Amino acid sequence: MSFRFALAAAVIALSAAVPAEAQTFPTKNIHIIVAYAPGGTGDIVARLIAPPLGAALGQNVVIENRAGATGSIGTQAVVSAPADGHTLLMGQTGEISINKHWIPNLSYDAQKDLVPIALASVVPLALVVPAKAPYSTIGELAKALAEKKPLTFASAGTGTPGHFAGEFLKLRAKANLTHVPYKGAGPALNDLIGGHVDMYFPGFPAATPLLKAGTVKLLAVSSAKRSSAAPEIPTVAEAINDPNFDLTLWQGFFAPAATPKPVVERLTTEINKILASSEMQAKLREAGADVRIGSSEQFSAFAKAESDKYAQIIKESGVKPE
Repeated sequence: MSFRFALAAAVIALSAAVPAEAQTFPTKNIHIIVAYAPGGTGDIVARLIAPPLGAALGQNVVIENRAGATGSIGTQAVVSAPADGHTLLMGQTGEISINKHWIPNLSYDAQKDLVPIALASVVPLALVVPAKAPYSTIGELAKALAEKKPLTFASAGTGTPGHFAGEFLKLRAKANLTHVPYKGAGPALNDLIGGHVDMYFPGFPAATPLLKAGTVKLLAVSSAKRSSAAPEIPTVAEAINDPNFDLTLWQGFFAPAATPKPVVERLTTEINKILASSEMQAKLREAGADVRIGSSEQFSAFAKAESDKYAQIIKESGVKPE
C-alpha cells in the first residue's frame, strides 16, 4: 500500500481552522523520544523537524534518545506518558510494524496504545560497504554472495529493518551471511567504517554524511525502485533478479492513544505544514528521504500494511529472536 497524495490538495487542507480545544496546547516543552541511539535515520529526521515545530507551537522541542530492545524501551516510555501531546514518539518501522511479530510478550500494542499523528518520510535502506572493501558495485558483491563467500552484515539491533534486509538478502541470494547486531545505527556505522563488518543496510539519511566523506561505498538501495536521491544507484532487486526485494525505513510521529483528538489534529496540521515547506522538503530529499504528507488515518493504514508485510517476511525467512 502506498500514499499518493496531491501536495497542493494537502496544503489546502492544512489551512483549515485548528479546533478551539487545541488552542491552549502546548503548555510546556514538547519531548520527542527517538527509540534508538543518536545518528540513525529517525534521529536525523526528528532533529530536522524539531526547530520549526517548536517555533510553530511556541515551546521548546527536546529530542530524547532512549535506545534498547529494538525500539521497545523508548516506545513504552511514550505509551506510559501522560496523554496530553507533550510526549511524542518518532516512530519507525521496527517498533511500530515489526516488534509485535518479533518480540514475545511485547509490553505494548502499537495499533492500540499509540495514535498516529503524521508520517514524515520514507527512505530506502542503503547497502553500504567500507571504503576499502574489495567490492565497488552490487554486481561484484552479488558474485561473492553467489560463491558462498562468508561475509558479515551489521544492523542497528536484532529485529530492526536493517537486520531483516540482511536476512532477506541471505534468503533470496542463498548467501553465507552472518548477522552482527549493534545498539543503534551510529555504533554499527562506526564498525563498518573500521572494516569490522562487511556490509550494512542503514537508512539512506544515516549513510549520506559517510558517503560524502568517502568512508563508505554505496552499492545498492533496498527499495523496489531506484531512489530519487541517487537514481544512478541500482536496487538489490535488480542485482539478484528478485522484484520482491522491497524494504524501506519510514519515520513518523505518534502520541499516546488517549491523547485528545483536537491535540492530535493540531500536531498533524503543524507537522504537515512543516513537511509541505520547500525548505524542509529540500533538506529531507538531500538526506535521501521521500516526503509524505497525509492525515492521521492515512498514516494508520500505512503502518498496518507495513506490519502485515513484515509478518510475512519473518514467516518466510524463519528468523528467530537471538
